[in-house]
Amino acid sequence: MRAPLQWVLWDVTNTLLKVRASVGEQYCKEAERMGLNLDPVEVDAAFRQVYQHHCSKYPNYGITHSMDGQTWWMGVVQDTFSHCRVFSDSQKALESCSSLGLKLGVVSNFDKRLERILHVCGLLPHFSFLITSEEAGVAKPNPSIFDQALQKCGTLAASVAHVGDDYVNDYLTSRSMGIHGFLLDRHNKYKNSVPRQHRLSSLEELSSHLQLHMQ
Repeated sequence: MRAPLQWVLWDVTNTLLKVRASVGEQYCKEAERMGLNLDPVEVDAAFRQVYQHHCSKYPNYGITHSMDGQTWWMGVVQDTFSHCRVFSDSQKALESCSSLGLKLGVVSNFDKRLERILHVCGLLPHFSFLITSEEAGVAKPNPSIFDQALQKCGTLAASVAHVGDDYVNDYLTSRSMGIHGFLLDRHNKYKNSVPRQHRLSSLEELSSHLQLHMQ
């Protein structure tokens, strides 16, 4: 007998929220306040290089080097990732999950500022708990972060769904654990590699997919 669906876990970045402008554009705006005139394309390229270096040298926001998220982002324009735009289908999708009697949680490769960001965007009240990679000590695709989420849910993986936009971090990892993983594929990149019943072109499709697992 199939276990009834009870929870939906959510990725955040590029699933529920996206940064309004490129990192280069945002940094250049800050630089203008100090009288500097920089090229957003060059700043974008520099950011990607530095970001990858820090990820490699100090993985998961430097937690193994006694750093916290704020320290890790030192030198990064303050509140870069708080300048977010909520996708037009996010709020309704979260409300639809709640109306189905499902509880919601977050599993995100982010630091402790995520709670404040979700609060500013008006999404925080939807969630019973948040697990960030900084607090968990591991990042997706490490299955341990999902194990911690399942402990928070207090139920079996078969009673949990997960929604995210990353093929490996979100879809493959959650599915490998027996969670009902759904890949948010807004640009149809994976239409030939992910079964249609596991793939969402928009969050508007989520409710009907979840109801199939509740019957």
